[in-house]
Amino acid sequence: MAVKEIVTLPAPILRSRARKVSSFNEELGTLVDDMIETMRVAPGVGLAAPQVDVPLRVIVVEFGDEENPDVQPKLYTVINPELSRFSKEVTVGTEGCLSIPGFVGDVERPKSVSVKGFNRAGQPIKVKAAGWLARIFQHEVDHLDGVLYIDRAEKIWELKEEVSQVSPAE
Repeated sequence: MAVKEIVTLPAPILRSRARKVSSFNEELGTLVDDMIETMRVAPGVGLAAPQVDVPLRVIVVEFGDEENPDVQPKLYTVINPELSRFSKEVTVGTEGCLSIPGFVGDVERPKSVSVKGFNRAGQPIKVKAAGWLARIFQHEVDHLDGVLYIDRAEKIWELKEEVSQVSPAE
């Protein structure tokens, strides 16, 4: 396993649609392992392959129980993820991104979603996600379509000693 460099704006790959994975092979397994290690070292709770300069539809997410911090975080690897079954109820949450360091923004997203795709062995999987886990999945799948949280944000702040507001266009 290796820690990969996380690409940041204005890298063009962050604005491109990633390609579907067609081969579930050793190379894909290595990519997944490298993404997990990179996400953990960063540290982050999710990472999409384009963030490590690989234009494939692969995400990794690791998140624990919001209400019980003693529960070990669960790791998800989803290849060719698709979001479905969005809740009608939405919520606003503050998001950041490893590819946009130094900024956070308020983003409105559905409270729950279903995610379907494949695990690293090519077997179909489905995850029902709610709360922050649903937000993380939506954020990472957006990366695969070249969409960043700043495109959806109602407000964006630069993280400094003194917090200042900037417009999404900046």
